[in-house]
Amino acid sequence: MIRIALLSDTHGRIDPRVLELVADCDIAVHGGDIGNAGVLACLRPRGGRVLAVVGNNDLPHKWPEHERDLLRAIPELAELELPGGTLVVIHGHQTPARERHERLRRRFPQARAVVYGHSHGLVADRDASPWILNPGAAGYERTHGGPSCMILSASEHRWDLRVRRFEPCRPARRRARQGPLQTC
Repeated sequence: MIRIALLSDTHGRIDPRVLELVADCDIAVHGGDIGNAGVLACLRPRGGRVLAVVGNNDLPHKWPEHERDLLRAIPELAELELPGGTLVVIHGHQTPARERHERLRRRFPQARAVVYGHSHGLVADRDASPWILNPGAAGYERTHGGPSCMILSASEHRWDLRVRRFEPCRPARRRARQGPLQTC
């Protein structure tokens, strides 16, 4: 059984409570709108593997100049082979909101689950195959009730999903906006 932290929409700042969960996972998966390289550097799963895709806000002019080479290396779409199936990761802005889940299912029928972000809305649609998962916003912008993420436990015969939403907290004032971490 391996544990995968699923998160998205940090926009340059990540809630430390999410980071605590990531540290107890084997892999961290970021579904886009990362914001800067510092966010990815803070993701420290015990297995050391971090997979990310770019979002519609991950644009060169929005990232610090010295981080743009890293940004260019981040794909728009990623597939992760896990025990029991494939996890597809895409930000979601490429697919219209109307019927997004049905469209993603048609586009990725081979997947066991599709992770997307973009809307900042926490959703675990497991009513059909593949599962369509949006871990919500793991940062501080438009969290719709508080920062959130998901923990996927995958084995050859079973996948389990744990959804985590934290109470909203106020990020520290101006100086904290410079880095990826905030305190509650």
